[in-house]
Amino acid sequence: MAQLWGGRFTKETDKLVYNFNASIAFDQKFYRQDIEGSIAHVTMLGKQGILTEEETQAIIKCLKEILSDVGEGRLAITDEYEDIHSFVEANLIDRLGDTGKKLHTGRSRNDQVALDMRLYTRNEVLHTDALLAELLETILHIMDENTETIMPGFTHLQKAQPITLAHHMGAYFEMFKRDRLRLHDIYERMNYCPLGSGALAGTTYPLDREYTAKLLGFYGPTLNSMDGVSDRDYLIEFLSACATIMMHLSRFSEEVIIWNSNEYQFVEIDDAYSTGSSIMPQKKNPDIAELVRGKTGRVYGALMSLLTTMKGIPLAYNKDMQEDKELSFDAMDTVKGCIALFNGMLATMKFNKERMRASANGGFTNATDAADYLVNHGVPFRDAHGIVGQIVLYCIDKGIAIDDMSLEELKAISPVFEEDIYEAISMETCVNKRLTVGAPSKEAMEKVIAAEKAYLAEEWSPLS
Repeated sequence: MAQLWGGRFTKETDKLVYNFNASIAFDQKFYRQDIEGSIAHVTMLGKQGILTEEETQAIIKCLKEILSDVGEGRLAITDEYEDIHSFVEANLIDRLGDTGKKLHTGRSRNDQVALDMRLYTRNEVLHTDALLAELLETILHIMDENTETIMPGFTHLQKAQPITLAHHMGAYFEMFKRDRLRLHDIYERMNYCPLGSGALAGTTYPLDREYTAKLLGFYGPTLNSMDGVSDRDYLIEFLSACATIMMHLSRFSEEVIIWNSNEYQFVEIDDAYSTGSSIMPQKKNPDIAELVRGKTGRVYGALMSLLTTMKGIPLAYNKDMQEDKELSFDAMDTVKGCIALFNGMLATMKFNKERMRASANGGFTNATDAADYLVNHGVPFRDAHGIVGQIVLYCIDKGIAIDDMSLEELKAISPVFEEDIYEAISMETCVNKRLTVGAPSKEAMEKVIAAEKAYLAEEWSPLS
């Protein structure tokens, strides 16, 4: 078909060039945003007297019909059109004739696509935020139910000190809470309207950019037309936030995979989120966790691709920027899918509390508390550290835990020990005497859980 920009050209674009240049295969994803932006633009043109009231209403009515026809499958978006903007405008002209040709008055494809991408990304920010809120609800429920579920805490994948499952889950709650805060920050920075920037230098038509921005839910118009058409910082920021979300999901997935192993047996993943082996009938594989971990690199790739695309682009718009879409769309869909599936897996996961408790008991996780006991009885910390090191060696040789040593055995290493050592190094004492903010004791965790419940009860709705 003839191109909307073809007046200056004397022959058809080579088919290979056309296909290479076209973006309809992927930018059709924001047909709704393109039409909504066009409706706002036409509404403003009518308000300003650039179009008559009759023209304005005819175009808006037809645009809404196109939107409905596409949404309900009566009108297909095909590759005979170069991009989604051409598709909408060509169909409008087919239906309205010369009146439809007035849609593009005072507008360029440059500010049009800048608007579409910003509207689409804004919706994705809100959707991703909502999914994270649901995940946080699941995590908080697990925290609330497990303030007394003792498990080992790890450093270097070695058992370190006893904590609770609530405390462990609380660490991920903080991560995903920060992810939401990042999304909120991005929304605040990106919510300005580029429409009216024209190709790069605005337009001579008396546009009311503030009005258009208001119609589309923006805080106001962008303040530099060159930046308006060539800015993709908001998208880079969103992909960066998505990469961080995936990093957090991947870390969590790695732990689920370890906890699901035969050696740990801390969790049992629901059958709906597991698969078996084609040859080994005993297998129950943590596929969802593994795929989330694997797909993290996919999102990292989208971020690096866009950063690389943008790094050498002079002002203002350049065709390179068409590369902002395919990988970004894929990354956005990947993140949403991973959050939703991970949440479903986590919500149905069963925790083996007895196994967790036994693991904490068997890993000398109370060694630090044994040293603290000696310090509280006047032994310098460095000496106490050495004494407990000897105790651990003794226990390893005997194949026992510190709790299993008799008082005589303990006194043989240090006469400072008395009968109260057993209470001092019990798992409950080790956990519950840690009362500082952020520590794993039941008392400290209940305060944190109350604060997190209040946080989730606060509605974040920037469009209200």
